[in-house]
Formats: sequence, C-alpha cells, structure tokens
Amino acid sequence: MCHVCFKIISANRHGIIPVWNKKYCYSHETDGTPRCCGCGQLEPIDVEYVQLPDDRNLCFECLHSSTMNNIECQPLYMDIQEFFEGLEMGVEQQIPLLLVERDALNEAVKREKNHHHDSLTIGMCLCEAHVIRTVVSKPRTEKGRRISIITVPYQLEQHWHVTAILVLYGLPRLFTGSILAHELMHAWLRLNGYKGLEPEVEEGICQVMAHKWLESELLAGSGSSSFSEFERKLAEFHIRLIEKNPSRVYGGGFRATKAAVNRYGLRRTLEHIKRAGDLP
Repeated sequence: MCHVCFKIISANRHGIIPVWNKKYCYSHETDGTPRCCGCGQLEPIDVEYVQLPDDRNLCFECLHSSTMNNIECQPLYMDIQEFFEGLEMGVEQQIPLLLVERDALNEAVKREKNHHHDSLTIGMCLCEAHVIRTVVSKPRTEKGRRISIITVPYQLEQHWHVTAILVLYGLPRLFTGSILAHELMHAWLRLNGYKGLEPEVEEGICQVMAHKWLESELLAGSGSSSFSEFERKLAEFHIRLIEKNPSRVYGGGFRATKAAVNRYGLRRTLEHIKRAGDLP
C-alpha cells in the first residue's frame, strides 16, 4: 500500500524511501506531493507538512528538532567543535556561524570563488586569502643617486582567514550537525595550510567528517532513552545519503577518502593529503 495515498500499488511500480522503508506510487515524485527537506519522507494525504517561507517543507518530527536561528544552533555548534577537539583537530579561530535563508546562501555561493558547490547547496565556509608579498630585486644606486627601477612582487606565503560558516536554516538537528561538521572541516583545512586540493579530495574528507559525526551521534544515542526511534532512523538516513551520493565530487570523493581513512587512519591520511595534495 502507498504511504502517501493509501492505495494498492501494482507490483514493481513503486519507490521506497531509504531507511524509512515506506513504499509510494512513482506518480508522487512528479505530482507535487511535498517532501520533507529534513528526512526525505513524502507527505501523506492525512497529514499536512509545515511550509517554510522558501517553499521547503518539514514534517512535524523534523520540525520538533529544527534549528531556526543562530542562538538555537550555538549548543550544536559547540558540540561539533568538541567533536573536532576530541580528534585532536581543534579549530582555534572563533568562526561566526550564521543560519541563513536559501536566497542568501545562493548569493554567497556566487561570490565565493573557492567553493565547490552543486545545485542544492545547504552550507558553505566563507574564506579570504591574505597574501604576504616581498620584493626579489632591490633599487640600485648610480653615481650617488638612487634611481627607480621596476621591482617584481613575490608571493612569500598565503594565510587564510575564515570569515563565517553559513548553514541553511530550518533543518533538524542531526542534518544541521552533519552540515556543520562538513563546513568546519573546510575551515580546518584552510587554517592548517591545506591548499590547492582537488574537489574530490577536499569534499571527500569533509564528507568523511560529517559521516563520522553522524556515526558518533548514532552510537551515543543507542544507549540513551532520550534518543528517539525517529532520530535513530534520521541519522541512518543521512549516513546512507552520504554513502550512496551519486555525485563524482561528493559521493565518489567520500568513498575514496573513506577507504583511505579505513586503511591508514584519519591522521596519516590528512598528513599525506597535506604533503602530496592527494589521497594515499
């Protein structure tokens, strides 16, 4: 039976939402049936999802833990920072976190030259490069008078400053946390001198961090009565989305990087990426 319209579905003519295991008629993918932006579930005919101002929809379970503004998100942001510190990867710079609407996020994507994005960007790390320059040639003197010459600038060193982390507002805590872990890894790479990485490598290691954080939440919640069955499935859902992502950059990058981390460990993989600019 279809989860959305409660009608009998003909054999082999249905879709199944990953993890939730709810069958639905294929027609609901194109007939305008709302889909929750937090958990991917389609709206049943006897339930009305909440619609956000940018036309995204939230089911009531995702709405319950949604992060709607900067203040609400600060405890979660601190949890992510502690997660990094636990891996001996603390971020020393105090980076502002801003929850934003989709229009603001899209505008930021257009301006950011170093961001690898797709059509559904949900977070980003804003960075600025500060270049220190010196001069390789010096003025010469001739007959006691200093003469002007053309000097050649030389790029001595490049320092990155992370100006902010932007995350799409209104998503449930676990989804928001995975985005934060991903974007904070971009910040960590910038602040620790990783530069010129291929998109598959950089996005791959950032997806690994998002995946690791979700796994840690799932593990911590397995023995907690406050961690609901819905939250467990939501964590599993987003873990699966990371693992099965068909994108060459985000999905392929994650799978290649995860294989390297499984084989060599996170620290050795990061050291090799910094030294060689590629995966071991």
